[in-house]
Amino acid sequence: MDEITQHIKSRLQKLEDMRSQGIEPYAGAFEKEHLAADIIQEYGGLSNDELASRQIEVSVAGRVMTPRKFGKAAFVNLQDASGRIQVYLKKDILGESFPVAKKLDEGDIIGARGVLFRTRTDELTVEVREFQLLSKSLRPLPEKWHGLKDVELRYRRRYVDLIVNPEVKDTFKKRSAIIKAIRDFLEGHGFVEVETPMMQQIPGGAVAKPFKTHHNALDTDLFLRIAPELYLKRLLVGGFEKVYELNRNFRNEGVSTKHNPEFTMLEFYIAYKDYNFLMDFTEELIPEIAERALGTKKLTYGDLEIDLTPPWPRRPFKQTLLDAGVPEEVTSGKGEAFAWAKDKGIEVTAGMSYGKLLDEIFSDLVEPKLIQPTFITDYPVELSPLAKRKPESPELVERFELFIAGREIANAFSELTDPIDQRERFEEQVRAKEAGDEEMHDMDTDFIRALEYGMPPAAGEGIGIDRLVMLLTDSQSIRDVLLFPQMRPEE
Repeated sequence: MDEITQHIKSRLQKLEDMRSQGIEPYAGAFEKEHLAADIIQEYGGLSNDELASRQIEVSVAGRVMTPRKFGKAAFVNLQDASGRIQVYLKKDILGESFPVAKKLDEGDIIGARGVLFRTRTDELTVEVREFQLLSKSLRPLPEKWHGLKDVELRYRRRYVDLIVNPEVKDTFKKRSAIIKAIRDFLEGHGFVEVETPMMQQIPGGAVAKPFKTHHNALDTDLFLRIAPELYLKRLLVGGFEKVYELNRNFRNEGVSTKHNPEFTMLEFYIAYKDYNFLMDFTEELIPEIAERALGTKKLTYGDLEIDLTPPWPRRPFKQTLLDAGVPEEVTSGKGEAFAWAKDKGIEVTAGMSYGKLLDEIFSDLVEPKLIQPTFITDYPVELSPLAKRKPESPELVERFELFIAGREIANAFSELTDPIDQRERFEEQVRAKEAGDEEMHDMDTDFIRALEYGMPPAAGEGIGIDRLVMLLTDSQSIRDVLLFPQMRPEE
């Protein structure tokens, strides 16, 4: 019998003993009136004499951590959502309920009422007058969680990770603060939060392979959305001028330190503006989020020092390739580009478009070097089927991507409002799908119809919330900022 099984067996016996004595190990509600951190902040500066004279009563509840038991007493670190505070359980005070206290294991959840005092080591402590077992823990907490070599176990059992690693909980508190700061910023600029369908008959708004399901009542196939873009633009047609959505997208792709098949995106759209406006807007948005959520615009990400203070450089896509040593003829000729990429060991596939090939070269040679915030602008039209063409260079579109720490954080462009041009680009996607490209999609005739009613000039942007949180919390894997990342099934 292994050690964990022995611990579980021992705890099950304690559970049985309690129930045989009429003690309910899974109680109901408890009137918790104080948090550990608040008690320490408010009363941590008082001496033992001051505490004794004031007889400050508190009511706390939380999880038992590092219990230390003696003959007629026990000290326990009680951990709640705010932190830890020590509680003192004494037989002379608790009387008949003390035997239950003696049976406490690490991980049990208890409620306690008592008065504050200081121990001989000067630690602020609750001397318990009333005590109640609220939930008996049957499985022992890991003693050396930080020493586990299998980091995936932390992701699979996030509930345990949160118990024993306070810094993990801090990351997700920061995530919540970041999302709140985003909402406050956008709504402060007049944007309206909306919700659009997460199950769609025709997926669109991005180049990605969707998840497919079937609706029995309608007898039709549906797809989990890969992006909300086409529905948000329909709202611009309908008369909304500033809209945003913060919600889940789903893409049937690989899992890595940067990708999870279910992820959070912010998309926002504003009428009568273009991508130049959005670059200025983004330079204001992201530093303010960092300032509000973290208190600084200067970050440490791994070994990198990053300064979010604007203005940020704006560099054309093609020029970054030339600056990286890509020959001029490669950036302007398909055949030469494929041969050059193969020679440099860049992965290319049969049927890859010229624009996609240039994007692969960019990903290999340029993207990893974009450490400080940088806007990359003016992409090939092949890579941007929903973006407006540049009037002076119709082979390019008015689009930018924001890179920080070698990763894409945001993608934005002036929106294509010409229904004829949009139909032609959709038709190209349909042909690519028929040729075997699983990331391309069917014609969305309803979206074309919406554009035919007239859509105002507009600009739209998408920001990957998970990657932004990674950046602002110095997290190296997307799994570190997702409470429950997608994992392979347990064997």
